Amino acid sequence: MSDHATDPATEAFVAHRNLLFTVAYEMLGSAADAEDVLQETWLRWVEVDPGQVRDQRAYLVRITTRQSLNRLRTMTRRKEAYVGPWLPEPLLTAPDVAQDVELAESVSMALMLVLETLSPTERAVFVLREVFDVDYDEIAAAVDKTPAAVRQIAHRARRHVDARRPRAAVPASATRAALESFQRALTTGDLQGFLDVLAPEVVLMSDGGGIKQAAPRPIIGADKVARFIVGGTGKVDATITIEPTLVNGNPALVLRLDGEIDGVMAIRVEDARITGLYYVRNPEKLTRVESETPLTLR
Repeated sequence: MSDHATDPATEAFVAHRNLLFTVAYEMLGSAADAEDVLQETWLRWVEVDPGQVRDQRAYLVRITTRQSLNRLRTMTRRKEAYVGPWLPEPLLTAPDVAQDVELAESVSMALMLVLETLSPTERAVFVLREVFDVDYDEIAAAVDKTPAAVRQIAHRARRHVDARRPRAAVPASATRAALESFQRALTTGDLQGFLDVLAPEVVLMSDGGGIKQAAPRPIIGADKVARFIVGGTGKVDATITIEPTLVNGNPALVLRLDGEIDGVMAIRVEDARITGLYYVRNPEKLTRVESETPLTLR
């Protein structure tokens, strides 16, 4: 693309790149796959005469959506063979993402996991309509459905997501306060400190991808989760450091062992207590956290 830095096709693509990446990431849950989709989108876009395209943004979103749907169907087979729980690849995000409440919720680990329960077409329709407010005609063109069918899919997907998402949007300050309490308990190994901040029905999911050790199934309940964490950290023969950061538009923690990144901990908060803990240890999903600058997603 650098050889054509001033041509109209490149200018249009660069202008919408963050949007296209976010569409692909929200559909796939993988930054690496989203980048591949953007490359495929670019290769198709340069074959088009931008002057003949009435709405370049809509056209690019359409290409990205179709490429994401193709990849999502192949990813489904990969996930079926995945070792242990699968979590989305965490993204370092810029502070402006956290300030956009709707965007921050849409890329949160909690909601991304809910989106995993939708069919590929439902997920595409939900992301385009609910997150980016794309009109039904444009979505229909992207997913090869009629506008009437897209409206029905959107209604079904919204109902499915609403039944599983947090009851109310949680301010970043509340998430940050809960995370600070969790960090104190983690630093001190204080079992009661964990019990004070964890909701009784809390669920811990850890993703090692078969490369790093992780719980093979979700752990449910405050006492079980707290004891699992205290027992696990007590066996670590290394210096643990914990750094607050912003991941997927929300406060999170980066954990290091002797200076090397071990994982990223994201949380879900309701009523000032943690109801979900998501710990990504799979090193294949941590390369961007270690090397990339925080992203602006729109």
